[in-house]
Amino acid sequence: MRDHIKILGILNILMGGVTALLGIAVLLFAGGLAGVIAASLRSSLGDVDNGIIAAPIIATIGVGIAVFLLLLAAPSIIGGFGLLHYKRWSRVWMIIVSGFHLLHVPLGTALGVYGLVVLLNQESQRILESGGMLPAAPYAPQPF
Repeated sequence: MRDHIKILGILNILMGGVTALLGIAVLLFAGGLAGVIAASLRSSLGDVDNGIIAAPIIATIGVGIAVFLLLLAAPSIIGGFGLLHYKRWSRVWMIIVSGFHLLHVPLGTALGVYGLVVLLNQESQRILESGGMLPAAPYAPQPF
């Protein structure tokens, strides 16, 4: 079960990282588009036109979407690192995050189901509550 916990942590970090990269890409695209619009309107028109209002609106929408995606990525990344380090809080945190992943069809749904199956297992609960240190198995002498 330790391997499944590590895999789940890595997959959540990857999912959060891809979401964060998408947020940064949206920010760069919207900023570049707003800059192009503003530059083309100023150079072709000597005065201010109604079209100049479009650039700040596009930039604001881009920033809003980027912030939303970065905030959406943060819990997965934080929880993934918690799972990799067998932190106690990471189990409950990632059960909640896995529930939200179910809404992100299709990859998030698969990750959410996998996360719930792994984290609701009794053995993974013992592993994470012990901080990754399972109690040693009792000694039983072996007959010759």
